[in-house]
Amino acid sequence: MKKIAIAAALLIAAPLSAHAACTAKDFAVDGFAVKIQQGAGQPRFSMKGNLVNKCSEPAAAQIRIDAKDASGKVVASKQGWPAGTSNIEPGKSVDFDLGRLFRYSSDMQDYTVVVSDVKAW
Repeated sequence: MKKIAIAAALLIAAPLSAHAACTAKDFAVDGFAVKIQQGAGQPRFSMKGNLVNKCSEPAAAQIRIDAKDASGKVVASKQGWPAGTSNIEPGKSVDFDLGRLFRYSSDMQDYTVVVSDVKAW
C-alpha cells in the first residue's frame, strides 16, 4: 500500500516538474540606455529599456541597475519590477524607465542592468 501511495504522489508531481518555472535567463533587456537630463535643478536620469519575456509561461521579472564609478565600483544600485505586479505574456515585452530611482552623482560613469528575480503573479 505504501508503494502505491508513493507512486501516486510521483505521478501527481510529474506534470508540475515538467513545466520548469521561468528564470532570469528567460528574460532579456533590450535597448538599455542612460541619459542625463539637465533641468533647472539637479540633473535627472533617464534609464530606459525594454524587458522581454522569452519564457514559455507568463511571468514578471525584477531588474537591477548598478551605477559604477570610473574604477568599476558600484556606487548606487536600484531594483524595480517594470511590469509591476502583472505578468508579461510569453514573447511580449514592457518598456521601463527607472531613472527616477537614482539621484545624480558626478562619480557615476558606467551603468549595467541585469534581471535579478522572476516571479509569476
